[in-house]
Amino acid sequence: MNFNQLDFAVYCIGLLSSKLGMSQTDVYDRLKRFNILDGYIIKGYEPLHTFGSDYIADDLISYMKEKGALA
Repeated sequence: MNFNQLDFAVYCIGLLSSKLGMSQTDVYDRLKRFNILDGYIIKGYEPLHTFGSDYIADDLISYMKEKGALA
């Protein structure tokens, strides 16, 4: 993981925390436990980071639901 990917991951955690009304720690734990952080956010950094915040949040929330990280 390089600095840009790390910076983007932190951004995504903060964004999801705001959108979902959850603590950043809880968001991080769910992303990590369901392999979304490494397997989707970091792995998909190149295309994901080019989109706007609303798209990123909606995409990640949808993926979290698909993986069972959200009800």
